Amino acid sequence: MNGDISHDKTCKTCKCNKGVSCDVTNCVYHDGESHCTAERINVGPTYATSCTDTVCATFKQKTV
Repeated sequence: MNGDISHDKTCKTCKCNKGVSCDVTNCVYHDGESHCTAERINVGPTYATSCTDTVCATFKQKTV
């Protein structure tokens, strides 16, 4: 293992961003309930003018 933290539903050492609600259950940073465990969250793109223009740039799909 190269120091990476395992991000899965059973991760007990991951820190949740309690202030960030997330419904994207197929993201590696989803805690299995409703929170994000990413150390940092990036939202973009820079040209967004409304909430419908934004995306979570931190999203990484879980591998099956």
